[in-house]
Amino acid sequence: MQLVFSDAQYWEDFLPLTFTRPVAEMRIGILTFAERWKKLLEIDEVFYITEDFLQNKFKKPEPKQSLFIVPNFFPSDEVLRQIKELQPGEALVYDNEVLVANINMDNFSLNQINKMTDIHEKLFFIEKPTDIFSYNDKAIDFDFKLLTEGRISQELSSTNGFIGEKENLFIEEGATIEFSTLNCKTGKIYIGKNAEIMEGSNIRGSLALCEESKINLGTKLYGGTTIGPHSKVGGEVNNIVIFGYSNKGHDGFVGNSVIGEWCNLGADTNSSNLKNNYASVKLWNYRKKRFLDTGLQFCGLIMGDHSKTAINTQLNTGTVVGVAANIFKSGFPPNLVDSFSWGGMKGDEKFKLEKSYEVAEKAMERRKIAITEMDKDILKYIYNEF
Repeated sequence: MQLVFSDAQYWEDFLPLTFTRPVAEMRIGILTFAERWKKLLEIDEVFYITEDFLQNKFKKPEPKQSLFIVPNFFPSDEVLRQIKELQPGEALVYDNEVLVANINMDNFSLNQINKMTDIHEKLFFIEKPTDIFSYNDKAIDFDFKLLTEGRISQELSSTNGFIGEKENLFIEEGATIEFSTLNCKTGKIYIGKNAEIMEGSNIRGSLALCEESKINLGTKLYGGTTIGPHSKVGGEVNNIVIFGYSNKGHDGFVGNSVIGEWCNLGADTNSSNLKNNYASVKLWNYRKKRFLDTGLQFCGLIMGDHSKTAINTQLNTGTVVGVAANIFKSGFPPNLVDSFSWGGMKGDEKFKLEKSYEVAEKAMERRKIAITEMDKDILKYIYNEF
């Protein structure tokens, strides 16, 4: 059976993070939603119902019996059992919306469903960008158990200081950690395959350091933090999620933030996460096309893929940056930086599309990944339509 992820309900709510991906490809905890569901359900075939301009890269489902799912939630043991036991024509409903259905994609229609079962328990749902960092600690706990149960961690080198219970630390094969301190009393710490924590770093859980990623010399890292695969982090960070393939390698503070892929924060980039008057933070909402109160006192940066900041960039509390923006002018950029902005200020010219391809190609080459025509088509659509 194939697994089909639906973007129908939530794609627009997660912009700018979903300009370049379906909801299922976002990372929270250790895994993306797609990776997590594949492991939970032991299904390898994955397809997507998403925006038309993303559909060439993220393939449409084949016309056969499928498990159709809204991906951005974490199931309880009971709900997972119910999902696995769904028969053709059956569905689970949550808040009057179909959440999961066993359905034939040959003639996709909810009219195929002949039995609907309501889920009455409160589910752990991720509904907006700020939920990604707000609930990341809980997501790391979920994934830590999923990935490590019944397995044996690599040993922590004796050069390190350690606080807490060793069962809350898991080190994958090939990872290296030397002359650093790790505190698992505040949360679990997962170190991915071939990842590295360099000397002098101070780590407080929870942390997910994913495959091939690095924490640079002398980093101060606080919990609820995920550093996605093939990324670098330095300076001071607190409760951030990096999807992957991005760098915040130098001094400077970033907290309560979500950063996409192929981003680079220049040396001494700082992002405020608390207003001077301690008021709750407003954040740009692409669906409503206005700033909305998050209800959060701490909220930093939401940054789409391929965006960059120059050295000494200073970002206000609650800043949203679109895709492929380049922020390099003096002064604080506005709280909404448009996609392809060349400079970061309101009214700046757009970054030339062909130049954005060149920068993306060079950035991706450093990770030995080639930019594809599908990637370029996605960037072109965003450039022309948003």
